[in-house]
Amino acid sequence: MIVLWVVLALIGLPLLALGLYFLKAIVQGAVEGWRGESDGDEDGQYELPAAAAALGLLPPERQDTKSAAPLPAALVAALDAAKAGDWQPAAALLDATADARDWEHRSFHSGRLASLAAEDDAWLLAWEAARPDDPGAALVRARSTVALAGKIRGAKRAKHTTAEQFEGFHRVMARSREEHARAAAVAVEGDPTPYIGEIPTALGLGYPHAEMDRLWKELTDRAPHHYEAHYFALQYWCAKWRGSEPLAREFAASAAAKAPLGSLMTVFPLIAHFEHDDSDSADADRTPGMRALVDAALADVAAADPAHPRLPEVRHLLAFYLCLQDRDEAAVEQFRQVDGYVDALPWRYRGDPAGEFCRLRDASLANAGGAASG
Repeated sequence: MIVLWVVLALIGLPLLALGLYFLKAIVQGAVEGWRGESDGDEDGQYELPAAAAALGLLPPERQDTKSAAPLPAALVAALDAAKAGDWQPAAALLDATADARDWEHRSFHSGRLASLAAEDDAWLLAWEAARPDDPGAALVRARSTVALAGKIRGAKRAKHTTAEQFEGFHRVMARSREEHARAAAVAVEGDPTPYIGEIPTALGLGYPHAEMDRLWKELTDRAPHHYEAHYFALQYWCAKWRGSEPLAREFAASAAAKAPLGSLMTVFPLIAHFEHDDSDSADADRTPGMRALVDAALADVAAADPAHPRLPEVRHLLAFYLCLQDRDEAAVEQFRQVDGYVDALPWRYRGDPAGEFCRLRDASLANAGGAASG
């Protein structure tokens, strides 16, 4: 279904530490199209269909390519304050996640804050000076070091990357391992987030399987069904990184089988399929087995906490597969839920994520007769 030329782009490179906050930079423009051709949007002449306009759906130029969904208001406020040099809202935000033992939001928020700190860490330095050994600050520092390593190395292929970039990448990535160990040492009891943040380091430094297994045990002892943890770990077990297709599919199937309904773990078999399916026929996405995987994910989404920070990411992938399976009314409903934001699989693997999102959305809308399911 998708020919992942990302693999070819990365052969010969040190395996990059891929957090969600810079994965897109690596893969954009490096992946060939999935089945079918774009239908004419390349010339900039896209016209929003009347049925889409009637539903309040947006054209490509109004799709946000940096988020999968609107960010929580408290996170937006913390990011804005940090940009202005004030670290206290960020500290309060992470303190609240620790108090609530809300590890899903703690990892989500810390990833966003880390991405900002990789650009300018003046506010983080002030936080560290005011509150030495603060668990939140240590976490953001560790994750920002991974993001910084990625920025130093850049997103180009090996032949376009200098020896200085490679050296800087390795040096900073090695430091990220130390920073994550420190974050784990000062973490609040039961917090899996430092171990989650270390998985991209495992990708970048090429941890052997035994070391990844050790890290995974530390993590799952604290949070056995954490979404971001499983997303990063699945990347590790994929053939393009440190595993293989059988290992990735086995990991994903096990995660889905062991998890309670509403945890969103049923999406991982779909992601494993997406990452490894290089067929050129849509039939691979329409088998009874694939329909069953989509049905399981739909049930998971229906049972999930509406405030789960990763729920929109699952809806994006469901919209894609429902469209490919000609289940257009159900696809339109998922597209409606996430319209306006396209930084998610499968769109982030495309050079024009907004255009591809709108192309498939509009196709499902047309096939559904312009009416979404209730």
